[in-house]
Amino acid sequence: MVTKEQIFKWLQHFTNEIEKNKDYLTELDAAIGDADHGINMDRGFKKVMSQLPTVANKDIGSLLKTVSMTLISSVGGASGPLYGTLFLRASTAVAGKEELSEGDLLAMLQAGLDGVVQRGKAQLGDKTMLDVLSPSVAAFQNAIGEGKNSIQAMQEAVAAGERGMHDTTPMLAKKGRASYLGERSVGHQDPGATSSYLMLKSLLEVLQSCGA
Repeated sequence: MVTKEQIFKWLQHFTNEIEKNKDYLTELDAAIGDADHGINMDRGFKKVMSQLPTVANKDIGSLLKTVSMTLISSVGGASGPLYGTLFLRASTAVAGKEELSEGDLLAMLQAGLDGVVQRGKAQLGDKTMLDVLSPSVAAFQNAIGEGKNSIQAMQEAVAAGERGMHDTTPMLAKKGRASYLGERSVGHQDPGATSSYLMLKSLLEVLQSCGA
C-alpha cells in the first residue's frame, strides 16, 4: 500500500526535481515555447510545498486537491491549468483515502491522464505531456493486470514514459505554442513531456526508497 506520507514525500521529491531541472526545462521550452516552463513549474511547486503543511493531517485526496488549487492560482501558461486539472482529477479518484492499493494508484493516474486529455484536447503524437502520461498509465495498468506490485508497475510506467519523452523529439507539434512553429518544432524534446516524466520518476523513486 502507498501511504499518505509517501504521497507527501513524492510531492516534495518532485518539487526538488523541478528545481534541479528548472534551467533544463526552460531551455527545452526556449526552443519551442515561451522559455518559462521550468521557471513557472518551479514557482508553482515551491508554492505547493508552502501550502501542503496546512493539510498534512487530511486524506490523500485533500493533499492532491491542495496541489491542484495552488498550481491553478500560481502557475502561468498552459502548465498551471494542465497540471492543476491533472491533480484535481487525481484527488477526486482517491478522495477520503489514507493509503492506496495498486488499483487506487491506477485510478489516480488514470484520472489525472483523463483530466489532461479533456483540458488540453491533445492526442497521442501531438508532442505534449500526453506522450508520456498515456503510455505510462497503459504500462502501469498492464503490469498490475499481470499481478505486479506498485513498485514493479511504476518501473514499467516510468520506462514507458521515458520512451514517450524521447519520442517527442522527432514529432511535429500540433498543440500549444510549439504548434505555431510548424516544421521548426521537429528535433526538440517537449518540455511538458519532460516534466511529466520527472513527476512519474519521482513517484517511483519514493516508492523504491520506502519499499511500498
